[in-house]
Amino acid sequence: MSDLSVNKGQPNMSGFVVPVVGGLGLILGFLTGNVVGAPLVGLLLGAVIGAVLAVVLNRMVPNKAMGRWAVILGFAVIGFLFGGLGGAVGGALIGAIISWFAYWIGRGTYRKSVPIYYTRGQTLWWNSFLFVCGAIFVFLITPILVVLPLSFNAEDFFTFTPEMLRLDPEGYSLKHYRDFFQTDDWQLALKNSLVIAPIATIISVSLGTLAAIGLSQSHVPFRRPIMAILISPMIVPLIISATGMFFFYSTLGNFLEGSLGMSKSLVGYIKVILAHAVLGIPFVIITVTATLVGFDRSLTRAAANMGADPVTTFFRVQMPLILPGVISGGLFAFITSFDEVVVVLFVGSAAQKTLPWQMFIGLREQISPTILAVATILVVISIGLLATVELLRRRSERLRGMSPG
Repeated sequence: MSDLSVNKGQPNMSGFVVPVVGGLGLILGFLTGNVVGAPLVGLLLGAVIGAVLAVVLNRMVPNKAMGRWAVILGFAVIGFLFGGLGGAVGGALIGAIISWFAYWIGRGTYRKSVPIYYTRGQTLWWNSFLFVCGAIFVFLITPILVVLPLSFNAEDFFTFTPEMLRLDPEGYSLKHYRDFFQTDDWQLALKNSLVIAPIATIISVSLGTLAAIGLSQSHVPFRRPIMAILISPMIVPLIISATGMFFFYSTLGNFLEGSLGMSKSLVGYIKVILAHAVLGIPFVIITVTATLVGFDRSLTRAAANMGADPVTTFFRVQMPLILPGVISGGLFAFITSFDEVVVVLFVGSAAQKTLPWQMFIGLREQISPTILAVATILVVISIGLLATVELLRRRSERLRGMSPG
């Protein structure tokens, strides 16, 4: 630490803290300047403000909470003067980021999370790695966060209006959600998704669970090639799988219609459901197989010794213990079917139009802002399902003794 620190262990102010905080200010200033149409001015002001705050906060404001709140309020006031309520929120966010970073660097807090014997290069790598991970997370989550407020746009635009940026209530509306629940095309697509996805999930869970249990047995020959074939739908590019399914299910559909006399609409649903089940089976196999890794097989042998047949052993002994993995795989299979569009375009017809298909049409043909409302609903559903998966994962770890109860 001595190579970076002076004055009672604090980092070098002029040679380290000021340039680093000024660099962050430069980035934030450039982003803010782009919003108001003056990126070069924002870049210069951001660098200067960041450097000044690095000195002022660490040298003149020892109380961290007071310094941070002062910066947040100051930036919020400036943002309000230039951009109204929306500018105030953005300014407060920028102030919170740069004031935290100035204290984090200036007080040497960045070294508290690393071992004391780390060199300067190792410390830089450690914190750079954390920041890169955070940047990747922001990069992945930002498009989702942008869609959510846009779904409440009072205008038929895919961009933020001046009223929305000012957080003016007049700029927000539920019109796109009303359009979703009152339009026949969207309701037909919703109904189809709610019919196809659950049935495909049931098939995926049933076949995937049996396959995982069978392939987990050591005496099964050619386990690895069979596993590779079963999980290939999630490895092979989707467009290739969809093309193959088109030719296969076309022949199947002709057989069902010509030989068995089924209606064209029913055959269309069967083809889409079976195709989605094929896409969902690999997720079930992987999650159930992972659950079976910690399964105590002496329990099934004990049940067999006590006279239980294989079916009873499966439902009374094995299934309760692997149930979290089964449900997790089922949720992944449901999400896969509910969000899938490529296979439906190849295999289905207009009668089997699902929500993703309708969203694709809305983007390609009529540019419907209702897509934003539907996307928000799908995001909320996905978050709920993923939260359920995480809860089941933790429950599975507790049951297997891998985490405290």
